[in-house]
Amino acid sequence: MAVNVVHNAAQRRFEAVVDGVSCVLEYGLHDGVMTITHTGVPAQVGGRGIAGALVSAAFDTARREGWRVVPACSYAAAWIQRHPDYADLVNRG
Repeated sequence: MAVNVVHNAAQRRFEAVVDGVSCVLEYGLHDGVMTITHTGVPAQVGGRGIAGALVSAAFDTARREGWRVVPACSYAAAWIQRHPDYADLVNRG
């Protein structure tokens, strides 16, 4: 399923609306480090790869912007374990 993810930089979040349901990834940004704090996909649209699409969009944006990433939320932390091609972006300090 293709998920249309929009980066709302002013609100520091990535958003997707699926079947009328809002899904989000929230982050903080300080000194070029994006800290992913929350990934939320309501149960009624869960299991469709939406959370993965949100996290992927966040990491793709971080790569494009030259940011490091702290996957502070549990979903983002698990996602990065399954996607080692993004491991170079993880801020380990």
